[in-house]
Amino acid sequence: MANKSRNSMRLKRHLRIRKNLVGTATKPRLSVFKSSKHMYAQIIDDVNGVTLVSASTIEKDSKLTNGGNIEAAKHVGGLVAKRALEQKINNVVFDRSGYLYHGRVKTLAESARAAGLEF
Repeated sequence: MANKSRNSMRLKRHLRIRKNLVGTATKPRLSVFKSSKHMYAQIIDDVNGVTLVSASTIEKDSKLTNGGNIEAAKHVGGLVAKRALEQKINNVVFDRSGYLYHGRVKTLAESARAAGLEF
């Protein structure tokens, strides 16, 4: 039996999670993606298929030297929460995209909660 890659196992977990996780207009989905160099977060309305808010470490105004560390995750979580609150989005459903709730994903979620999002 061949070993499966970490990413293919993550994608299987993500599909399993997404069967039961849907973002609506009243309670959209906060989706997280992380690569080795950057972090991305989107707030998505799955019913209409629209991204309402997004934030990432590759934006010009981020001024981060390293986009793949915990400090960057804290920055992205606060930024996405601030932008969501500007559009009057308070409640979201957290989608960790198959990643473990640990490290950068946990930091992003805690920083979004601290900035005012509820999930």
